Amino acid sequence: MQFSEATLVAHLLPRSRRVRILATLGPASSDAATLTALMQAGADAFRINMSHGTHEDQAARIALVRDLERKLQRPTTILVDLQGPKLRVGSFVGGKVELIAGEVLNLDCNPAPGDATRVCLPHPEIFAALTPGARLLLDDGKLRLRVQSVVADRIETIVEVGGLLSNSKGLNVPDVVVPIPALTQKDRRDLAFAIDQGADWIALSFVQRPEDVAEARSLVQGRAAILSKIEKPAAVQRLDEILELSDAVMVARGDLGVELPPEQVPPIQKRIVARARAAGKPVIVATQMLESMITSPSPTRAEVSDVANAMYDGADAVMLSAESAAGAYPVEAVAMMNAIAAQVEADPDYHARVHFTETKAEPTSADALSEAAAQIARTIPTRALVCFTLSGSTARRAARERINRPLLVLTPNQATARRLGLVWGVHAILTRDVSSFEEMVAKAKRMALRAELASAGDALIIIAGVPFGTPGSTNVLHITRLAGDELTNYQAPEEG
Repeated sequence: MQFSEATLVAHLLPRSRRVRILATLGPASSDAATLTALMQAGADAFRINMSHGTHEDQAARIALVRDLERKLQRPTTILVDLQGPKLRVGSFVGGKVELIAGEVLNLDCNPAPGDATRVCLPHPEIFAALTPGARLLLDDGKLRLRVQSVVADRIETIVEVGGLLSNSKGLNVPDVVVPIPALTQKDRRDLAFAIDQGADWIALSFVQRPEDVAEARSLVQGRAAILSKIEKPAAVQRLDEILELSDAVMVARGDLGVELPPEQVPPIQKRIVARARAAGKPVIVATQMLESMITSPSPTRAEVSDVANAMYDGADAVMLSAESAAGAYPVEAVAMMNAIAAQVEADPDYHARVHFTETKAEPTSADALSEAAAQIARTIPTRALVCFTLSGSTARRAARERINRPLLVLTPNQATARRLGLVWGVHAILTRDVSSFEEMVAKAKRMALRAELASAGDALIIIAGVPFGTPGSTNVLHITRLAGDELTNYQAPEEG
Protein backbone atom coordinates (compact mmCIF):
# COMPACT_ATOMS: atom_id res chain seq x y z
CA MET A 1 0.00 0.00 0.00
CA GLN A 2 1.37 3.39 -1.00
CA PHE A 3 0.89 6.60 0.94
CA SER A 4 1.08 10.08 -0.51
CA GLU A 5 3.41 12.67 1.02
CA ALA A 6 0.37 14.49 2.40
CA THR A 7 -0.83 11.32 4.13
CA LEU A 8 2.59 10.73 5.67
CA VAL A 9 2.81 14.30 6.93
CA ALA A 10 -0.69 14.09 8.38
CA HIS A 11 0.20 11.00 10.37
CA LEU A 12 3.42 12.51 11.67
CA LEU A 13 1.43 15.36 13.22
CA PRO A 14 0.01 15.09 16.75
CA ARG A 15 -3.65 14.29 17.14
CA SER A 16 -5.67 17.21 18.37
CA ARG A 17 -7.20 15.19 21.23
CA ARG A 18 -5.50 14.07 24.43
CA VAL A 19 -7.31 10.83 25.38
CA ARG A 20 -6.07 7.75 23.57
CA ILE A 21 -8.10 5.11 21.69
CA LEU A 22 -7.19 1.43 22.01
CA ALA A 23 -8.82 -0.73 19.31
CA THR A 24 -8.98 -4.52 19.47
CA LEU A 25 -8.05 -6.38 16.30
CA GLY A 26 -9.96 -9.44 15.14
CA PRO A 27 -11.74 -10.96 12.15
CA ALA A 28 -13.33 -7.61 11.24
CA SER A 29 -10.00 -5.77 11.30
CA SER A 30 -7.31 -8.12 10.04
CA ASP A 31 -6.43 -6.64 6.66
CA ALA A 32 -4.14 -3.75 5.79
CA ALA A 33 -6.88 -1.53 4.38
CA THR A 34 -9.07 -1.78 7.49
CA LEU A 35 -6.09 -1.32 9.81
CA THR A 36 -5.11 1.84 7.93
CA ALA A 37 -8.68 3.09 8.11
CA LEU A 38 -8.77 2.44 11.87
CA MET A 39 -5.64 4.52 12.41
CA GLN A 40 -6.89 7.30 10.16
CA ALA A 41 -10.19 7.28 12.08
CA GLY A 42 -8.30 7.79 15.35
CA ALA A 43 -6.90 4.53 16.74
CA ASP A 44 -3.67 5.16 18.66
CA ALA A 45 -2.96 1.63 19.85
CA PHE A 46 -4.02 -1.90 19.00
CA ARG A 47 -5.02 -4.77 21.28
CA ILE A 48 -4.34 -8.42 20.46
CA ASN A 49 -6.76 -10.64 22.41
CA MET A 50 -5.16 -14.02 23.13
CA SER A 51 -8.55 -15.49 24.12
CA HIS A 52 -9.27 -15.91 20.42
CA GLY A 53 -7.30 -17.06 17.37
CA THR A 54 -4.05 -18.91 16.88
CA HIS A 55 -0.51 -17.62 17.21
CA GLU A 56 -0.35 -17.56 13.42
CA ASP A 57 -3.46 -15.35 13.28
CA GLN A 58 -2.09 -12.95 15.87
CA ALA A 59 1.40 -12.84 14.34
CA ALA A 60 -0.15 -11.80 11.04
CA ARG A 61 -2.05 -8.95 12.75
CA ILE A 62 1.06 -7.78 14.58
CA ALA A 63 3.01 -7.80 11.32
CA LEU A 64 0.33 -5.61 9.70
CA VAL A 65 0.60 -3.09 12.56
CA ARG A 66 4.39 -2.95 12.31
CA ASP A 67 4.21 -2.59 8.54
CA LEU A 68 1.81 0.33 8.89
CA GLU A 69 4.03 1.84 11.59
CA ARG A 70 7.00 1.81 9.19
CA LYS A 71 5.01 3.32 6.35
CA LEU A 72 3.49 6.09 8.46
CA GLN A 73 6.68 6.67 10.50
CA ARG A 74 4.57 6.89 13.65
CA PRO A 75 5.43 4.83 16.76
CA THR A 76 2.46 2.51 17.25
CA THR A 77 1.49 0.64 20.39
CA ILE A 78 0.65 -3.06 20.54
CA LEU A 79 -0.96 -4.49 23.68
CA VAL A 80 -1.23 -8.28 24.01
CA ASP A 81 -4.05 -9.30 26.37
CA LEU A 82 -3.54 -12.69 28.05
CA GLN A 83 -6.63 -14.84 28.58
CA GLY A 84 -6.04 -15.83 32.20
CA PRO A 85 -7.72 -18.78 33.97
CA LYS A 86 -11.24 -19.61 32.78
CA LEU A 87 -13.36 -21.34 35.42
CA ARG A 88 -16.08 -23.50 33.87
CA VAL A 89 -18.54 -26.19 34.91
CA GLY A 90 -18.58 -29.57 33.18
CA SER A 91 -21.12 -31.08 30.77
CA PHE A 92 -24.73 -32.26 31.10
CA VAL A 93 -26.70 -35.19 29.78
CA GLY A 94 -28.47 -33.69 26.79
CA GLY A 95 -26.18 -30.64 26.75
CA LYS A 96 -28.17 -28.42 29.11
CA VAL A 97 -30.44 -28.38 32.17
CA GLU A 98 -32.99 -26.08 33.76
CA LEU A 99 -31.98 -24.93 37.25
CA ILE A 100 -34.94 -24.10 39.49
CA ALA A 101 -34.71 -21.48 42.25
CA GLY A 102 -34.74 -23.11 45.69
CA GLU A 103 -33.45 -26.48 44.45
CA VAL A 104 -30.13 -28.05 45.45
CA LEU A 105 -27.24 -28.29 42.96
CA ASN A 106 -24.13 -30.18 43.95
CA LEU A 107 -20.76 -29.42 42.37
CA ASP A 108 -18.38 -32.37 42.51
CA CYS A 109 -15.22 -33.88 41.01
CA ASN A 110 -16.99 -36.61 39.05
CA PRO A 111 -16.35 -36.01 35.31
CA ALA A 112 -19.54 -37.86 34.30
CA PRO A 113 -22.18 -35.67 32.58
CA GLY A 114 -24.43 -33.96 35.09
CA ASP A 115 -28.13 -33.21 35.50
CA ALA A 116 -30.30 -30.74 37.41
CA THR A 117 -28.98 -32.05 40.75
CA ARG A 118 -25.22 -32.24 40.14
CA VAL A 119 -22.44 -31.24 37.74
CA CYS A 120 -18.67 -31.57 37.65
CA LEU A 121 -16.54 -28.61 38.72
CA PRO A 122 -13.07 -29.43 37.30
CA HIS A 123 -11.22 -26.94 39.51
CA PRO A 124 -10.25 -28.63 42.80
CA GLU A 125 -8.61 -25.43 44.06
CA ILE A 126 -12.04 -23.86 44.47
CA PHE A 127 -13.22 -26.53 46.91
CA ALA A 128 -10.66 -25.52 49.51
CA ALA A 129 -11.34 -21.79 49.10
CA LEU A 130 -15.13 -21.73 49.46
CA THR A 131 -17.04 -21.33 52.70
CA PRO A 132 -20.78 -21.48 53.41
CA GLY A 133 -22.59 -18.35 52.31
CA ALA A 134 -20.31 -17.61 49.34
CA ARG A 135 -21.92 -16.84 45.97
CA LEU A 136 -21.22 -18.68 42.74
CA LEU A 137 -22.21 -17.01 39.48
CA LEU A 138 -22.81 -18.94 36.27
CA ASP A 139 -23.01 -17.90 32.61
CA ASP A 140 -21.82 -14.28 33.08
CA GLY A 141 -23.90 -13.86 36.21
CA LYS A 142 -27.23 -14.90 34.71
CA LEU A 143 -27.59 -17.69 37.30
CA ARG A 144 -26.65 -17.53 40.99
CA LEU A 145 -25.90 -20.22 43.53
CA ARG A 146 -25.33 -19.90 47.30
CA VAL A 147 -22.91 -22.31 49.00
CA GLN A 148 -24.52 -24.34 51.80
CA SER A 149 -21.68 -26.68 52.72
CA VAL A 150 -18.28 -27.82 51.47
CA VAL A 151 -16.53 -31.16 51.86
CA ALA A 152 -13.42 -32.50 50.17
CA ASP A 153 -15.09 -33.48 46.92
CA ARG A 154 -18.50 -31.81 46.94
CA ILE A 155 -19.95 -28.32 47.20
CA GLU A 156 -23.65 -28.21 48.07
CA THR A 157 -25.41 -25.10 46.81
CA ILE A 158 -28.92 -23.67 46.68
CA VAL A 159 -30.06 -22.15 43.39
CA GLU A 160 -31.01 -18.53 44.10
CA VAL A 161 -31.50 -17.41 40.49
CA GLY A 162 -32.31 -20.21 38.07
CA GLY A 163 -32.45 -20.66 34.33
CA LEU A 164 -30.97 -22.70 31.52
CA LEU A 165 -27.38 -23.85 32.03
CA SER A 166 -25.50 -25.54 29.20
CA ASN A 167 -22.17 -27.33 28.88
CA SER A 168 -18.93 -25.61 29.92
CA LYS A 169 -20.47 -22.32 30.95
CA GLY A 170 -18.27 -19.92 32.89
CA LEU A 171 -18.15 -19.73 36.66
CA ASN A 172 -17.34 -16.63 38.72
CA VAL A 173 -16.34 -16.78 42.40
CA PRO A 174 -16.64 -13.19 43.61
CA ASP A 175 -16.52 -13.60 47.40
CA VAL A 176 -13.16 -15.32 47.91
CA VAL A 177 -9.63 -15.19 46.56
CA VAL A 178 -9.33 -18.26 44.35
CA PRO A 179 -5.93 -19.97 44.89
CA ILE A 180 -5.22 -20.18 41.17
CA PRO A 181 -2.25 -18.41 39.55
CA ALA A 182 -3.13 -15.58 37.18
CA LEU A 183 -0.91 -17.17 34.53
CA THR A 184 -1.96 -20.55 33.13
CA GLN A 185 0.29 -22.72 30.98
CA LYS A 186 -1.50 -21.27 27.96
CA ASP A 187 -0.77 -17.75 29.24
CA ARG A 188 2.90 -18.59 29.64
CA ARG A 189 3.06 -19.79 26.04
CA ASP A 190 1.16 -16.71 24.88
CA LEU A 191 3.44 -14.46 26.92
CA ALA A 192 6.55 -15.97 25.32
CA PHE A 193 4.93 -15.48 21.92
CA ALA A 194 4.07 -11.83 22.71
CA ILE A 195 7.59 -11.03 23.83
CA ASP A 196 9.03 -12.73 20.76
CA GLN A 197 6.71 -10.62 18.59
CA GLY A 198 7.86 -7.39 20.25
CA ALA A 199 4.66 -6.53 22.12
CA ASP A 200 4.86 -3.19 23.92
CA TRP A 201 2.35 -3.97 26.68
CA ILE A 202 1.23 -7.23 28.32
CA ALA A 203 -2.25 -7.14 29.88
CA LEU A 204 -2.80 -9.56 32.78
CA SER A 205 -6.23 -11.09 33.36
CA PHE A 206 -7.55 -12.60 36.62
CA VAL A 207 -5.32 -10.43 38.81
CA GLN A 208 -6.33 -10.90 42.45
CA ARG A 209 -3.24 -9.87 44.41
CA PRO A 210 0.09 -8.06 43.89
CA GLU A 211 1.90 -11.42 43.75
CA ASP A 212 0.16 -12.11 40.42
CA VAL A 213 1.76 -8.99 38.95
CA ALA A 214 5.15 -9.79 40.46
CA GLU A 215 5.11 -13.24 38.84
CA ALA A 216 4.43 -11.76 35.40
CA ARG A 217 7.07 -9.09 35.87
CA SER A 218 9.68 -11.73 36.69
CA LEU A 219 8.86 -13.50 33.42
CA VAL A 220 8.75 -10.37 31.27
CA GLN A 221 12.06 -9.02 32.65
CA GLY A 222 11.52 -5.50 31.35
CA ARG A 223 10.95 -6.51 27.74
CA ALA A 224 7.42 -5.08 27.82
CA ALA A 225 5.32 -2.94 30.15
CA ILE A 226 2.78 -4.63 32.45
CA LEU A 227 -0.89 -3.63 32.55
CA SER A 228 -3.09 -5.16 35.26
CA LYS A 229 -6.76 -5.63 34.48
CA ILE A 230 -8.89 -4.80 37.51
CA GLU A 231 -11.78 -7.21 37.07
CA LYS A 232 -11.97 -9.05 40.41
CA PRO A 233 -13.32 -7.70 43.73
CA ALA A 234 -10.13 -8.96 45.38
CA ALA A 235 -8.08 -6.73 43.05
CA VAL A 236 -10.20 -3.70 43.96
CA GLN A 237 -9.51 -4.36 47.63
CA ARG A 238 -5.73 -4.40 47.01
CA LEU A 239 -5.70 -1.76 44.29
CA ASP A 240 -2.88 0.38 45.70
CA GLU A 241 -0.52 -2.60 46.06
CA ILE A 242 -1.32 -3.80 42.54
CA LEU A 243 -0.84 -0.28 41.18
CA GLU A 244 2.58 -0.05 42.77
CA LEU A 245 3.81 -3.12 40.87
CA SER A 246 2.04 -2.34 37.58
CA ASP A 247 2.97 0.05 34.80
CA ALA A 248 -0.72 0.71 34.06
CA VAL A 249 -4.17 -0.60 34.96
CA MET A 250 -7.40 -1.25 33.10
CA VAL A 251 -10.92 -0.88 34.45
CA ALA A 252 -12.11 -4.18 32.97
CA ARG A 253 -15.82 -3.78 33.49
CA GLY A 254 -16.76 -7.17 32.00
CA ASP A 255 -16.04 -9.56 34.87
CA LEU A 256 -16.10 -6.69 37.35
CA GLY A 257 -19.73 -6.06 36.37
CA VAL A 258 -20.52 -9.76 36.75
CA GLU A 259 -18.96 -10.27 40.16
CA LEU A 260 -20.22 -7.03 41.70
CA PRO A 261 -23.71 -5.52 41.76
CA PRO A 262 -23.89 -3.31 38.64
CA GLU A 263 -24.62 -0.19 40.68
CA GLN A 264 -21.22 -0.54 42.38
CA VAL A 265 -19.22 -0.49 39.15
CA PRO A 266 -19.44 3.28 38.32
CA PRO A 267 -18.01 4.49 41.66
CA ILE A 268 -15.34 1.77 41.55
CA GLN A 269 -14.42 2.87 38.02
CA LYS A 270 -13.99 6.45 39.23
CA ARG A 271 -11.92 5.27 42.20
CA ILE A 272 -9.59 3.21 40.01
CA VAL A 273 -9.11 6.10 37.55
CA ALA A 274 -8.40 8.54 40.38
CA ARG A 275 -5.95 6.21 42.17
CA ALA A 276 -4.08 5.46 38.96
CA ARG A 277 -3.82 9.13 38.07
CA ALA A 278 -2.57 9.97 41.54
CA ALA A 279 0.06 7.26 41.17
CA GLY A 280 1.11 8.57 37.76
CA LYS A 281 0.15 5.30 36.05
CA PRO A 282 -1.86 5.21 32.78
CA VAL A 283 -5.42 3.96 33.19
CA ILE A 284 -7.70 2.51 30.50
CA VAL A 285 -11.49 2.21 30.72
CA ALA A 286 -12.80 -0.80 28.80
CA THR A 287 -15.71 -3.12 28.00
CA GLN A 288 -19.06 -2.39 26.34
CA MET A 289 -18.23 1.26 25.68
CA LEU A 290 -19.97 1.32 22.29
CA GLU A 291 -21.47 -2.17 22.44
CA SER A 292 -24.43 -1.43 20.18
CA MET A 293 -22.06 -0.52 17.35
CA ILE A 294 -21.23 -4.21 16.95
CA THR A 295 -24.40 -4.36 14.85
CA SER A 296 -25.45 -0.72 14.45
CA PRO A 297 -23.67 2.16 12.66
CA SER A 298 -24.49 4.51 15.56
CA PRO A 299 -24.29 4.15 19.35
CA THR A 300 -26.95 4.72 21.98
CA ARG A 301 -27.01 8.03 23.81
CA ALA A 302 -26.20 6.21 27.05
CA GLU A 303 -23.05 4.73 25.48
CA VAL A 304 -21.92 8.16 24.30
CA SER A 305 -22.38 9.51 27.84
CA ASP A 306 -20.48 6.52 29.26
CA VAL A 307 -17.48 7.17 27.00
CA ALA A 308 -17.61 10.91 27.70
CA ASN A 309 -17.71 10.40 31.47
CA ALA A 310 -14.55 8.27 31.35
CA MET A 311 -12.87 11.11 29.47
CA TYR A 312 -14.09 13.74 31.93
CA ASP A 313 -12.61 11.61 34.74
CA GLY A 314 -9.23 11.94 33.03
CA ALA A 315 -8.72 8.36 31.82
CA ASP A 316 -5.64 8.02 29.63
CA ALA A 317 -7.37 5.76 27.11
CA VAL A 318 -10.69 4.17 26.24
CA MET A 319 -10.95 0.76 24.61
CA LEU A 320 -13.04 -0.90 21.94
CA SER A 321 -13.42 -4.69 22.13
CA ALA A 322 -15.82 -6.58 19.87
CA GLU A 323 -16.83 -3.26 18.27
CA SER A 324 -13.57 -3.14 16.31
CA ALA A 325 -12.60 -6.84 16.46
CA ALA A 326 -15.75 -8.57 15.23
CA GLY A 327 -18.40 -5.91 14.65
CA ALA A 328 -19.97 -4.79 11.41
CA TYR A 329 -18.74 -1.20 11.83
CA PRO A 330 -15.15 -1.22 13.20
CA VAL A 331 -13.99 1.99 11.53
CA GLU A 332 -17.20 3.82 12.42
CA ALA A 333 -16.79 2.78 16.06
CA VAL A 334 -13.29 4.28 16.22
CA ALA A 335 -14.47 7.42 14.41
CA MET A 336 -17.35 7.79 16.89
CA MET A 337 -15.02 7.46 19.87
CA ASN A 338 -12.72 10.04 18.27
CA ALA A 339 -15.68 12.40 17.73
CA ILE A 340 -16.82 12.03 21.35
CA ALA A 341 -13.31 12.83 22.56
CA ALA A 342 -13.10 15.90 20.32
CA GLN A 343 -16.41 17.19 21.66
CA VAL A 344 -15.51 16.52 25.29
CA GLU A 345 -12.12 18.18 25.03
CA ALA A 346 -13.67 21.22 23.30
CA ASP A 347 -15.86 21.73 26.36
CA PRO A 348 -14.62 24.87 28.19
CA ASP A 349 -15.13 23.01 31.49
CA TYR A 350 -13.21 19.90 30.43
CA HIS A 351 -9.86 20.73 32.00
CA ALA A 352 -11.49 21.94 35.20
CA ARG A 353 -13.33 18.62 35.50
CA VAL A 354 -10.19 16.61 34.73
CA HIS A 355 -8.47 18.38 37.62
CA PHE A 356 -11.14 17.30 40.12
CA THR A 357 -8.69 14.50 40.84
CA GLU A 358 -5.82 15.84 42.92
CA THR A 359 -2.38 14.59 41.85
CA LYS A 360 0.06 15.55 44.57
CA ALA A 361 3.68 15.74 43.53
CA GLU A 362 6.04 13.21 45.03
CA PRO A 363 9.39 14.43 46.41
CA THR A 364 11.28 13.87 43.14
CA SER A 365 12.79 16.31 40.69
CA ALA A 366 10.63 14.92 37.85
CA ASP A 367 7.44 15.57 39.82
CA ALA A 368 8.58 19.00 40.95
CA LEU A 369 9.51 20.08 37.43
CA SER A 370 6.31 18.64 35.93
CA GLU A 371 4.22 20.50 38.48
CA ALA A 372 6.20 23.68 37.79
CA ALA A 373 5.68 23.23 34.03
CA ALA A 374 1.94 22.99 34.61
CA GLN A 375 2.02 26.22 36.64
CA ILE A 376 4.02 27.97 33.90
CA ALA A 377 1.49 26.83 31.27
CA ARG A 378 -1.32 28.30 33.37
CA THR A 379 0.55 31.56 33.96
CA ILE A 380 2.13 32.58 30.65
CA PRO A 381 1.18 31.93 27.01
CA THR A 382 3.02 28.81 25.81
CA ARG A 383 2.26 26.61 22.82
CA ALA A 384 3.61 23.21 23.85
CA LEU A 385 5.60 21.22 26.39
CA VAL A 386 8.61 19.42 24.89
CA CYS A 387 9.92 16.50 26.94
CA PHE A 388 13.22 14.69 26.37
CA THR A 389 13.16 11.20 27.85
CA LEU A 390 14.92 7.85 27.59
CA SER A 391 12.71 5.61 29.74
CA GLY A 392 9.45 7.55 29.40
CA SER A 393 9.19 8.26 33.13
CA THR A 394 9.45 12.04 32.70
CA ALA A 395 6.77 12.00 30.00
CA ARG A 396 4.38 10.02 32.20
CA ARG A 397 4.93 12.45 35.06
CA ALA A 398 4.27 15.41 32.78
CA ALA A 399 1.11 13.76 31.42
CA ARG A 400 -0.05 13.14 34.99
CA GLU A 401 -0.46 16.90 35.38
CA ARG A 402 -3.01 16.96 32.51
CA ILE A 403 -1.46 20.20 31.20
CA ASN A 404 -3.68 21.98 28.70
CA ARG A 405 -0.91 22.05 26.10
CA PRO A 406 0.33 19.55 23.52
CA LEU A 407 2.96 17.23 25.02
CA LEU A 408 5.70 16.52 22.47
CA VAL A 409 7.97 13.70 23.66
CA LEU A 410 11.35 13.17 22.01
CA THR A 411 13.14 9.90 22.67
CA PRO A 412 15.90 7.81 21.04
CA ASN A 413 14.32 4.64 22.47
CA GLN A 414 11.84 2.92 20.15
CA ALA A 415 10.34 0.82 22.96
CA THR A 416 9.69 3.98 24.97
CA ALA A 417 8.06 5.76 22.03
CA ARG A 418 5.74 2.82 21.45
CA ARG A 419 4.77 2.32 25.10
CA LEU A 420 3.81 5.98 25.44
CA GLY A 421 0.96 5.44 22.98
CA LEU A 422 -1.36 4.70 25.92
CA VAL A 423 -0.47 7.88 27.83
CA TRP A 424 -2.79 10.90 27.87
CA GLY A 425 -1.79 13.69 25.52
CA VAL A 426 1.60 12.30 24.47
CA HIS A 427 2.84 12.60 20.90
CA ALA A 428 6.09 10.62 20.82
CA ILE A 429 8.73 11.03 18.12
CA LEU A 430 11.64 8.65 17.74
CA THR A 431 14.73 10.78 17.21
CA ARG A 432 18.46 10.91 17.96
CA ASP A 433 19.42 11.98 21.46
CA VAL A 434 21.05 15.31 22.19
CA SER A 435 24.40 15.88 23.86
CA SER A 436 24.33 19.52 24.96
CA PHE A 437 21.97 22.16 26.31
CA GLU A 438 22.18 24.19 23.10
CA GLU A 439 21.40 21.14 20.98
CA MET A 440 18.44 20.36 23.24
CA VAL A 441 16.90 23.80 22.74
CA ALA A 442 17.52 23.76 19.00
CA LYS A 443 15.98 20.32 18.61
CA ALA A 444 12.94 21.22 20.73
CA LYS A 445 12.28 24.19 18.45
CA ARG A 446 12.87 22.21 15.27
CA MET A 447 10.63 19.33 16.26
CA ALA A 448 7.85 21.65 17.46
CA LEU A 449 7.95 23.32 14.04
CA ARG A 450 7.99 19.97 12.28
CA ALA A 451 4.93 18.84 14.27
CA GLU A 452 3.22 22.18 13.52
CA LEU A 453 2.85 22.90 17.22
CA ALA A 454 4.58 26.28 17.15
CA SER A 455 5.41 29.23 14.94
CA ALA A 456 7.38 32.47 15.14
CA GLY A 457 7.14 34.19 18.50
CA ASP A 458 5.69 31.18 20.32
CA ALA A 459 7.07 30.02 23.65
CA LEU A 460 7.88 26.40 24.48
CA ILE A 461 8.44 24.71 27.83
CA ILE A 462 11.25 22.14 27.82
CA ILE A 463 11.83 19.38 30.38
CA ALA A 464 14.95 17.23 30.22
CA GLY A 465 17.73 15.64 32.23
CA VAL A 466 21.43 16.41 32.39
CA PRO A 467 23.61 14.51 31.72
CA PHE A 468 21.67 13.60 28.59
CA GLY A 469 20.96 9.94 27.92
CA THR A 470 20.80 9.08 31.64
CA PRO A 471 17.47 7.60 32.80
CA GLY A 472 15.95 9.24 35.87
CA SER A 473 18.04 12.41 35.69
CA THR A 474 15.24 14.93 35.05
CA ASN A 475 16.58 18.23 36.38
CA VAL A 476 16.10 20.88 33.65
CA LEU A 477 13.10 23.14 33.10
CA HIS A 478 13.61 25.76 30.40
CA ILE A 479 11.41 28.25 28.56
CA THR A 480 12.41 29.21 25.03
CA ARG A 481 10.84 31.30 22.28
CA LEU A 482 10.97 30.76 18.52
CA ALA A 483 12.44 33.69 16.63
CA GLY A 484 11.12 34.70 13.23
CA ASP A 485 14.27 33.66 11.35
CA GLU A 486 14.04 30.15 12.80
CA LEU A 487 10.70 29.73 11.09
CA THR A 488 11.93 31.31 7.85
CA ASN A 489 15.00 29.08 7.68
CA TYR A 490 13.25 25.91 8.78
CA GLN A 491 13.22 22.94 6.45
CA ALA A 492 11.75 19.62 7.47
CA PRO A 493 14.67 17.23 7.99
CA GLU A 494 14.61 13.55 7.16
CA GLU A 495 15.36 12.75 10.77
CA GLY A 496 14.93 14.94 13.78
